[in-house]
Amino acid sequence: MNLIFASLRQLALTFTLITIVHTPALAEEDLAEGENADTAGWTAIVRASPYWVSQGVYQNILTIRRWVLKESGYCSSPDRHILFDMRGQFLGWISNGDDSAATQKRLNDTRQSLHDKGLTEEWIAGDANTKGYPFALACDQPHVNVDLAVGRYLGARAKDRVWGHWDDLSFATREQPGSLHGALMYIVQRRSEQNRFTLPAVLPNYLAGQILIESGGQVRAHSRANAKGILQLSPSALKDCQIKPANYWHRLAQIDCALHLTHQNARNLQPAFDERFGHLPESKREALFVLMLVQAYHGGASRVQALLDDETLAKPAEYFASHHERFTAGDIAFGMVFHNLGRDRLGLASLYYVADVQLATEALCRTAKLKSREFCAWK
Repeated sequence: MNLIFASLRQLALTFTLITIVHTPALAEEDLAEGENADTAGWTAIVRASPYWVSQGVYQNILTIRRWVLKESGYCSSPDRHILFDMRGQFLGWISNGDDSAATQKRLNDTRQSLHDKGLTEEWIAGDANTKGYPFALACDQPHVNVDLAVGRYLGARAKDRVWGHWDDLSFATREQPGSLHGALMYIVQRRSEQNRFTLPAVLPNYLAGQILIESGGQVRAHSRANAKGILQLSPSALKDCQIKPANYWHRLAQIDCALHLTHQNARNLQPAFDERFGHLPESKREALFVLMLVQAYHGGASRVQALLDDETLAKPAEYFASHHERFTAGDIAFGMVFHNLGRDRLGLASLYYVADVQLATEALCRTAKLKSREFCAWK
């Protein structure tokens, strides 16, 4: 079906973690997440950390990611790194050096100083080939301008509004185009009525947050990894949704495809999830499942499933399932990844993504248009 959109003349935006080239002053952020546990010294600290340290990790990571997204707090200057521990607790910050080597030295000197002051039991020096500990995060991270993205999502400007047809969907008109929010809710309702998917009721809220984080709401967002559109779908994902190349940027098609893929992920994850966490109270169980679906969208459902049923990777999940009363749903979701750092390709960048989506979703629910609506009743 032909594309029918309101006029959109936006430049492509490439801001996701995989698409931005870091400045020379940055140090360890360039490293791949899946470092070998036998060669990366910091993984010994991860392996030795008891599972209980994940208490509060979710809110702690939200705090440091909020600083990045809002360019506030200890990230009020982009020329800084912040350091944090296995609990996601902020420990200190440095100003960057003139180049990556100088920045790396300052990070390691600060790590040793934090250890000498008793703020961390152990420290590991990072270098060009491995992360150090405490972990470091550059304030100059690729990130979306949340305020601008919220405006695009809500159709504050005429050029950001949408109308058109996709498959059996028909949304708004050329004369009265709608917002991306209106399009999302329309598609969710239509597909739900058609029994095309079964997803947690709160999932559309997080999909809205993903639109903000994936593309800033810009229709022509295009990453170096060739992910396209408002939900940064790969060519293989678009093909799986039977979307032809001419329609890759179609916003209704992108939303429909993302719902389809998330439904597939949910169907694949549900048996292992229920086996592991089916005894949790309903509200906590649903909150955890939604966070894992967001994680699966970013890192792959098979990797997330391994956290639930792999003989080695599922050991943290086994502990959290037995002691869930001590942890929030977010702590469990993040703890399963934290305690497997270095074993699998789900790493800190994956946690940052989930945190950013959470923060973007919360930003939407602070707007006058949405905060009093049923859409935000989950808060």
